Amino acid sequence: MTVRVRELEQLLGTLAEVQRSEARDYSSFSVRGKRFGYFWPRTRTVGLKQTVSEQLALVSERPDVFEVQFTAGGFGWVVVHLDGIDADELAELLYEAWRLSAPEELVSEVPFTRIARA
Repeated sequence: MTVRVRELEQLLGTLAEVQRSEARDYSSFSVRGKRFGYFWPRTRTVGLKQTVSEQLALVSERPDVFEVQFTAGGFGWVVVHLDGIDADELAELLYEAWRLSAPEELVSEVPFTRIARA
């Protein structure tokens, strides 16, 4: 069970209005100026915005795949190891991170079924 970088890129491409910013060691992803994710190629990890309850559930269920990144603004960010997750589960987590940042009208235009079919 592993997600390749190409698969991550394809999943991100199914979401509306994603802006990518490049830093020296990572890329970040935003929707309409609100950050929802990070990717660190060197460690093959993704940081994703989640609810605090989801962050805690993921980390407690599979600490070998998920780590607490930080908590801010009422959200719990989680680190996801791409080598321990499949594309379907990553699609769900990416969509949720994007949904938590996107305005309601944009979310209504991009249902999860669109990314799930990617």
